Amino acid sequence: MSAPTSKFTVLSGGKSADAYDLQEQVGFILRKANQRHLSIFAARISDLTPPQFAALAKLHEVGPTSQNQLGQMVAMDAATIKGVIDRLKARDLVALEPHGRDRRRLVVSLSGKGEALVEALLPEALDVSEETLAPLTPRETATFLRLLTKLAEG
Repeated sequence: MSAPTSKFTVLSGGKSADAYDLQEQVGFILRKANQRHLSIFAARISDLTPPQFAALAKLHEVGPTSQNQLGQMVAMDAATIKGVIDRLKARDLVALEPHGRDRRRLVVSLSGKGEALVEALLPEALDVSEETLAPLTPRETATFLRLLTKLAEG
């Protein structure tokens, strides 16, 4: 007589494949929350992408900085920040100048048009965050942001 077959499949590491529920996975939940946030962002700030807005907002905060350093500050790799800056430059929202001591480096700064745009959009951006977090109580919001920051920093 053969051994009874189990309805559970055991994966390497001793975990059961049947225990996996996509709806409970952190990546899936984060992606859904991000999709909701991006939808709110697009409805309020339709003329910039979130990476473009992040670059403008950070330049507004820190002032002129190298393209590479800006990428690090807004969590974008070198290729991504270059594309973002190129698109912002094409719209005359940023200016690029060679670094004073290292001609291979570029310094990015807001143009007058970029400064005016980001100042006009910052209140909208606050509303985007507020609407994204609206389902949470103030205490839940504080806890959520603290834990999400902890996850992001690893």
